[in-house]
Amino acid sequence: MECSIRSSYLLPRRPSLLLGDSQFPAKLRLSKLKGSNLVNRLVIKNACGFGENGSVNGSPITPNKVFMEEAIGAEYGEGFESFRPNGLLKVDVDFLNNRLQEGFLKRIRYAMKPDEAYGLIFSWDNVVADTRSLKLNAWKQLASEEGKEIPEDSDVQRLMLYADADHVLRKLLLWETSESELDRLKSRLSQLYYDNILKLRKPVEGLEEWLDAVSTSRIPCAVVSSLDRKNMVEALEGMGIKKYFQAIVTEEDGMESMAHRLLSAAMKLDRKPSKCVVFEDDPRGVTAAHNCTMMAVALIGAYPAYDLEQADLAVGSFNELSVINLRRLFAHRGSNFMDLQKQIVEKAPPRRRITTDTIF
Repeated sequence: MECSIRSSYLLPRRPSLLLGDSQFPAKLRLSKLKGSNLVNRLVIKNACGFGENGSVNGSPITPNKVFMEEAIGAEYGEGFESFRPNGLLKVDVDFLNNRLQEGFLKRIRYAMKPDEAYGLIFSWDNVVADTRSLKLNAWKQLASEEGKEIPEDSDVQRLMLYADADHVLRKLLLWETSESELDRLKSRLSQLYYDNILKLRKPVEGLEEWLDAVSTSRIPCAVVSSLDRKNMVEALEGMGIKKYFQAIVTEEDGMESMAHRLLSAAMKLDRKPSKCVVFEDDPRGVTAAHNCTMMAVALIGAYPAYDLEQADLAVGSFNELSVINLRRLFAHRGSNFMDLQKQIVEKAPPRRRITTDTIF
C-alpha cells in the first residue's frame, strides 16, 4: 500500500501518491538533532505497508510506550524536518502556523461558516476512553498471573497509572526480576491492556453526543495516542465513533512527545496549530497544547480543577460543552492572533507653547 504525507506544504504532490479516505497517512519519525536554538526536531519520512498483525514493514510493534511517561515537547517551538528532493525543509511551530494559513476561497468560506476553521484534537487516555480503569485492571491481572498482590493504597495505584512500568515494577511493587524477566512482564502487561481495550463498547460519557454536534458543524476531529494503529482503529470501531475522526495519530507515526503528536494531528487536519483545540485531562498535555499555540480544554476527573488552572477552559464532562464555547475560546484572538506584528510607535506631536503678549 502506498503512503505519503497528507499535507501538500511539506512534500510535492504526485497523483500516484494521493491517499483516499480509507488509507492511512504517512509515518512520521523523530530524530534528535542538536542545534543552536532547537534541541529536538521532527523528521517526517514516507512509509508503507501496515501488516495485519499490527507490524510496520514487517517489524513487530512493541506496545510498551503505553506504560511510559512521555515528554511534553515543543518547549522552544521546535517543529519538523521534512525530506524533500532538494534537501531538508526545516520548519517550526510559527512556520507551520504561517504555511497552513487559509487560502482566499477558504477565508471566504470560513467568514460565512467560522466553525469550520477550527480543528479538534482529542487525547485517547481518559478523554476518549476511560483508560485508568483499563490500566489498573491490566496490573491486577498481571499480579494474579504472577501470584502477587497489588497494594490497595490509592496513592500507589495512582502512581501505577502514570509512572513508567520499570519504576512501578522495581520501586513500587518491589518485584525483584532480571532484565529479561522485566521485559517479559512489560510485554505481558501491554498485551493485557490491549485485550481490555478491544472489549470497550462505550466512550467517555457525553463524548459521542459532543462529536455528533461538532460533526454537524463540519469541524474536523483527530485522536492522538501511543497505541498502534490496528488496535486503535478496532477500539474506535468497537465504540462506534471512528466515523467522527478524520485523522488518527498512533505509534506508527513515530512521535516522541505529546507536542509532536498534536502538531502531527494539526497537519493531518490541514489546520494551523493556532486554530486547534486540544481536549486533555493531564496538566502536562495542557502545557504541550500551549507550547504548540493551541487552545486547551481540560476534563476534570483524573486531576482536580486546581491542577488544571492553566487550561483555557475546564469542564466536568462533555455534556457541559457547546459549539459556542469554541467560538468564545478564540473570541479575544481576532483574525491575526499569533501572527508577527510590527509595533508602530507614533511620535507625539510637539507641544505648542502658549505665550501671552503683554502690551505696556
